[in-house]
Amino acid sequence: MDIEEVQQRILIVDDEAAIRDVLATYLRDEGFVVEEAADGRAALQSAAASAPDLMLLDLNLPKVSGVEVFRRVRESSDIPVIMLTARMDEIDRIVGLELGADDYIGKPFSPREVVARVKTVLRRTRRREPVAEHPPAGPPPDLEIDRTGHEVRVCGKAVALTPMEFRILDVLAREPGRAFTREQLLDKISTDAGAVFDRTLDRHVANLRHKIELEPSRPRHILTVFGVGYKFVV
Repeated sequence: MDIEEVQQRILIVDDEAAIRDVLATYLRDEGFVVEEAADGRAALQSAAASAPDLMLLDLNLPKVSGVEVFRRVRESSDIPVIMLTARMDEIDRIVGLELGADDYIGKPFSPREVVARVKTVLRRTRRREPVAEHPPAGPPPDLEIDRTGHEVRVCGKAVALTPMEFRILDVLAREPGRAFTREQLLDKISTDAGAVFDRTLDRHVANLRHKIELEPSRPRHILTVFGVGYKFVV
């Protein structure tokens, strides 16, 4: 397996022991360290104690729902999350992606496919962009983007962005003033691990504004270009 994936820790959260067992076997065979949780409460405890590199999270969990687990984890961490569910209707898919999940897999699934998705998401979220020799004009003082450390600060205070939110901000901020159509932006942030949809993009942008804008209702940096899409303004 790839060097970057050696000894990375995966937390499998599912109330079905058979599913946990088969996924754990396949992931361990690929060199991952695997931990398991059978309910939402145990998932939160394990995530806080071990700081996994990625979470496979079932939506339908006892004690604490998968959606609530996701929300609580996101309050303190931006670890990638792949959601698992047996309910593959449109509402569940929209809920999973609009919350900021990195991918979404329906049951029943192939364990090999899950492992492939895990590797793809980890590569995407761990990849570091090379620093340009002559970088473009940086963001204003109230907004700092540290691409090497994968961190964003607002007025000097770090804010927790999901990997997708960071990717959107990074793409827009690299070309200040350029108006990206939704199609162009979707093309740049989508991956072979899963598509991002038009309405989901708007939700990600809205969440991003609430985190980085001093007045989200009157954004200064991520502006809507009506009839086109979005642009970043310094």
